[in-house]
Amino acid sequence: MNSIQPATVVPLNAAPSGDAGVPQPPVSGKGFWRRALRHRSFVVGGALTLLVISAALLSLFWTPWPVYEIDMAHKLNPPSSAHWLGTDMLGRDIVSLLMVGARTSIVVGFIAVGIGLLVGASVGLLAAARRGWVEELIMRLSDFTFAFPALLSAIMLAAVAGPGVVTSITAIGIFQIPIFVRITRGSANAIWAREFVLAARASGKGKFRITIEHVLPNILSILIVQATIHFATAILAEAALSYLGLGTQPPQPSWGRMLNDAQSLLFQSPMLAVYPGLSIATAVLGLNLLGDGLRDLFDPRLARER
Repeated sequence: MNSIQPATVVPLNAAPSGDAGVPQPPVSGKGFWRRALRHRSFVVGGALTLLVISAALLSLFWTPWPVYEIDMAHKLNPPSSAHWLGTDMLGRDIVSLLMVGARTSIVVGFIAVGIGLLVGASVGLLAAARRGWVEELIMRLSDFTFAFPALLSAIMLAAVAGPGVVTSITAIGIFQIPIFVRITRGSANAIWAREFVLAARASGKGKFRITIEHVLPNILSILIVQATIHFATAILAEAALSYLGLGTQPPQPSWGRMLNDAQSLLFQSPMLAVYPGLSIATAVLGLNLLGDGLRDLFDPRLARER
């Protein structure tokens, strides 16, 4: 019998047999970055995402003004050399609030997606490896979890534990789990039918070892792309929960909370709503474009066409 083929990154939509002997393009190294820098979606999305992350990281060490400083004498000031985007109804600096709000959104989104990815991918790999009643049970539980979107979960959690950042993270993370279960299970099932996995089973390897050595490396690129895209969804969900008062609580800045505070001043100072709205749009657009770019770059057939 032929030796076991090494695990390579093969996306779900790759041809199962016709391209088996065609060398796959690298997903790292100079070749990958050359194609990445020529990919418009990846470059634009990466630049926007880097801008948001840089603002969040910078807020850990510096903001133009203390973010919790209230100065009623200078409330609703227009943009100036002192306050680049003006001040809000409490005299707080808008730029400082946006920077710290970016940090809040990224922390909540990162942890929530991390929960969904780790739990969902693990359960999805288990479903694909065991099959039978185990797979059926897992998928039915996933369908049941879909009946509780992030907003509904946040309302129930807020009624028990109260609103806050932990409530947002838990609600968004629970909603992400069945999404990654479905993605992982579908992608892993396609890999389990490949020839090199059949050869590994014939050589006596157990299901756990095959999953770690062959299945997981082949679906890792798919999980990375999906995590990037759902990161944008998590940021949007965090803003929505904070806007409704179920997420980040004052005085901690949040883009959604800033929108909530600005709604009563839309005619007096409409830019108070425009700035956090643009920040949310920038983060979501950047992550979606970055995810689309990564999907194209990780797809061997699309990569060969570029």
